[in-house]
Amino acid sequence: MLLVSLVLVLVVGLLGVVHWYVWRRLVRDVTVPGGPARRLGTVALIVLPLLSLGALTAGRAGVPFPLQQALAWPGFLWLALLLYVVLALVVGEAVRPLLLRALDRRAAATAPGTAGAAAPAPVSAAPVSAAPVSAAPVRATAGAPAPSEAKEAPEASGASEAPASPGTDGADGTDGAPASPGAAGPSRRLFVSRVVGGAAAAAALGTVGHGTYGVLRGPRVKRVTVPLAKLARGAHGYRIAVVSDIHLGPILGRAHTRRIVDAINATQPDLVAVVGDMVDGSVEDLGRAAEPLAELRARDGSFFVTGNHEYFSGAEEWVDHVRELGMRPLRNERVEIAGFDLAGVNDVAGENYGDGPDFAAALGDRDRARAAVLLAHQPVVIHDAVEHGVDLQLSGHTHGGQLWPGNFLAELANPTVAGLERYGDTQLYVSRGAGAWGPPVRVGAPSDITVVELASKQA
Repeated sequence: MLLVSLVLVLVVGLLGVVHWYVWRRLVRDVTVPGGPARRLGTVALIVLPLLSLGALTAGRAGVPFPLQQALAWPGFLWLALLLYVVLALVVGEAVRPLLLRALDRRAAATAPGTAGAAAPAPVSAAPVSAAPVSAAPVRATAGAPAPSEAKEAPEASGASEAPASPGTDGADGTDGAPASPGAAGPSRRLFVSRVVGGAAAAAALGTVGHGTYGVLRGPRVKRVTVPLAKLARGAHGYRIAVVSDIHLGPILGRAHTRRIVDAINATQPDLVAVVGDMVDGSVEDLGRAAEPLAELRARDGSFFVTGNHEYFSGAEEWVDHVRELGMRPLRNERVEIAGFDLAGVNDVAGENYGDGPDFAAALGDRDRARAAVLLAHQPVVIHDAVEHGVDLQLSGHTHGGQLWPGNFLAELANPTVAGLERYGDTQLYVSRGAGAWGPPVRVGAPSDITVVELASKQA
């Protein structure tokens, strides 16, 4: 408990520092103190993290579903924007001094008197005045300027006492850097802050916008051929439509399910495998959103295994609802398909609920001369699959990292993040998933539905 509390404090502290940094670069450094822009930016950077906190906790807290939906869009989208704004601003820290030096050199080159200061002044052709010049000697007094010095002094004094250009006294949020010679606008430092901050905000908005469009457009279909040594000749070319991580919830609803069902049915698969994390919420809130799954069409039917998010959402209720939708849950069990065995195990998160994976029940007494295909939500159980002689494991869970550079973090926790890899005599295929958790955004990890075509080496 102490460790959890410590981690929570560290996370909250880190988020506080990150938001302060964003406020400094996107609000303080580019606005006038006390101005409406600074006040609005400050309020936004207080409200947005609170909305994110609400979006993350509303479902577990059991708040009404309409309120979850109201919090989800701004709260989750801000988390994605925050990530890419910070990454862009960090890059901008390297660009900022280069821009300042470039502007300083340009200002120095164009300053009055620098281009031709050494050139001799032109001699006037006007005739010399004929006024008589007194021959009386000039008596110099201590400390009194010479006549020529006295003549030039007022000009020098006036130049030094001229009022400063607007925006050069630090009131604009800068550190008081002088303005460009002859410039009437903000200081060079303020100008650079606005350029870098504006570019960072634009890059983040463009990245998140494109990533959101990719999720809302729906997953694309991938096709992968997997040869299995023990697959019967008659099962050569058998097609399994693999879909994982649909994540129906406050943001992705019935329309999202409809797009997935239409995409799967268009492939005309022999079997549909839904490998966990179908929902983020209760049957009461999301039952209607899941209804289009009843229209899945496949020769040998549709099968389902639990993911960790089912256990956060009421696994027993969802397993019952899945049956009502016409899918068959595989709860540590298997069925014989023409040419191979199809097995499914509960997700490892079920261990906290007394409902974890049982490989012995699902695979222990089978004929190992037959090929075996295992449905398991998390790739981490691959070593159990190898031990029980599985030929192919189909998984999801990782989202392919979902938000770059999250793929590097996903690699630390999973043997395979996406795609097909071999572990001994067992092959593992990991789908990036058809939806998104949290922010409805994907960057560098497009959503997918995969049609896995089994190939018999005997054929």
